[in-house]
Amino acid sequence: MSEVDGARVIENTWITLSDGCRLAARIWLPEDAEHNPVPAILEYIPYRKNDHKALRDAEVHGFFAAHGYAGVRVDLRGSGDSEGVLRDEYLQQELNDGLEVIRWIAQQPWCSGRVGLFGLSWGGFNGLQLAALQPPELGAVISVCSSDDRYADDVHYMGGCLLTDNLSWASTMFGFNSCPPDPQVVGEDRWRDMWRERLEGSGLWIRNWLEHQRRDDYWKHASVCEDYSAIQVPVMAVSGWADGYSNTVFRLLEHLQAPRAGLVGPWGHKYPHMGGPGPTIDFLGECVRWWDHWLKGIDRGVDADPMARLWLHDARSPLVPEITGEWIAEQRWPSPNIHYHEFGLARGRLVAGGERTDEAETLTIRSPLSVGLFAGKWCSYAETTDLPSDQRLEDGGALVFETDPLDEDFDLLGDTELELEIEADRPVAQVAARLSDVDPEDRATRVTFGIRNLTHRDGHEDPQPLEPGRRYRVRFRLNEVAQRFRRGHRIRLSISSSYWPLAWPAPEPARLTLHLEGCCLHLPERRVDADTPVPRDLGEPRHAPTPGHTLLAPAHREWKTEHNLATNEVALNVINNDPVLQLHDNDLTFGREVHERYSYRSESYETVRGEVVQTRHFRRDDWSVRTVTRTVLTSTPDTFRIRATLDAYEGDVRIYAQSWDESIPRDLV
Repeated sequence: MSEVDGARVIENTWITLSDGCRLAARIWLPEDAEHNPVPAILEYIPYRKNDHKALRDAEVHGFFAAHGYAGVRVDLRGSGDSEGVLRDEYLQQELNDGLEVIRWIAQQPWCSGRVGLFGLSWGGFNGLQLAALQPPELGAVISVCSSDDRYADDVHYMGGCLLTDNLSWASTMFGFNSCPPDPQVVGEDRWRDMWRERLEGSGLWIRNWLEHQRRDDYWKHASVCEDYSAIQVPVMAVSGWADGYSNTVFRLLEHLQAPRAGLVGPWGHKYPHMGGPGPTIDFLGECVRWWDHWLKGIDRGVDADPMARLWLHDARSPLVPEITGEWIAEQRWPSPNIHYHEFGLARGRLVAGGERTDEAETLTIRSPLSVGLFAGKWCSYAETTDLPSDQRLEDGGALVFETDPLDEDFDLLGDTELELEIEADRPVAQVAARLSDVDPEDRATRVTFGIRNLTHRDGHEDPQPLEPGRRYRVRFRLNEVAQRFRRGHRIRLSISSSYWPLAWPAPEPARLTLHLEGCCLHLPERRVDADTPVPRDLGEPRHAPTPGHTLLAPAHREWKTEHNLATNEVALNVINNDPVLQLHDNDLTFGREVHERYSYRSESYETVRGEVVQTRHFRRDDWSVRTVTRTVLTSTPDTFRIRATLDAYEGDVRIYAQSWDESIPRDLV
């Protein structure tokens, strides 16, 4: 046990579950918690409390402890220093374990019996999922960058299209699952056996996800949208506009019946006190206000807060990293301040008032695979490398429609809906739509986008092939957005038949035909009067002190496209190396190097390829281990093919190796 600014830290304690498996926990306690028990805040994730998340955890949970809460960080079964094997996301085993952990925490002498759930991404997901199981000890939830629908709005599929973030994320967990526990924590006599159990048992998760290409029971499990009423405790839902999960906030605000609040800012997939590219806030202070109100019954004015606090982007440029805008508030969601405008599609134009072309005019498109190379990452971490670039780089392979220069500012807030009368010349086809802000210099900044697998036109559970040449009426939504289009700017809609490598292309190139008389765009405009309340200031970021550490090598991020004219190979190369750090408390050195490559040759769909290689390494004194995982995804018109390797080393000796070569039939994807 150590002390940090008035908080005591229990570096590791074991939570023994009913089946005998032990989970590893680190706990931050207020100094007098044993004499004056306090509520506890649980973060329950697989990201290794002893190394990869050690600094962040201390900043967050140390802050909670300094403000009167026990901060509890638990490694999931089979991750970090916990026993067992982690075999997939959000399995019932994980949720059952979580219920036991909550019960264990509530029974500790330092806990008042009240527990809050807190987490980003995985921890945000299982926070909602555990809340839906209604443990009696749970008092409130803060869920950051998460989803209520594991199929329709997660890293795996979007609009029925396979996301390449599915491959990237599978490779991330492939790497995490291959790592050993720390011998200093679990014991020199046990760590090798635990490591081998993980290496042999975790499996190839991307295979699981590709075996379920439609919204079946696999995805419905732990999707809280199946029954919003099951969540009966207060929920604060948080995300960022550059994150992949901002839509969830609005669905939770609309459908939950328990007290709820939404916060969406100018950030990516990070906590808002750490996020970019826009201004950060005192997020941990906001969390303490929430916990004080719902876990301690202290009036912090939470009841008077607006339901939604949102960052309204001002005019942006993809070439300038500075983010401008302002915070706005909505007292409830859906908001009565939103009014929809209908824009008809004519050749090259968006026509205000919903005016449709009088003639039976058609436009066709069969986009090159290069449309999407500058799309950025579906789930951006808001590094300058992974955000979308100037959309003029994409629009040469798309159908483009835009307004005249605006006569006055136009505030867009909510979900844009696109209505198409469309046909395709193949039984499987997809359509991608992008909305951009075009400034007077003609620079085009992507504001929002959406993609749709046209075989999923009537839903994701029972897709049906297209009949080539037949017209279909298709409606789909683009991601939620808050954007001010300035007077003199133009609103641009771009439509393409592919969006690689953000989404895996259809089995073969399809030509889309738009019948313009049946197409329109519905834009949600926010109109407010002078009496509309302005949200209070959200403050400057605060956190607990960062534990002592030495930076041995800085992070290295790259996002680089290339076109080899000699071989006609086009590729996106991503380098995503974390810093190499040495922690002073446990003298552990660790790091992670990642290289992703997405490529194709000669516009051939059968050459589309994604590859991710990831190395993770740990060292202390004469203990040195590393793992190398490699995953390659390719496809034919009929199948997806996965080839993967896993190699684990102790020192210079390879102690484990495994390879996979799997083929999975395509299911109208």
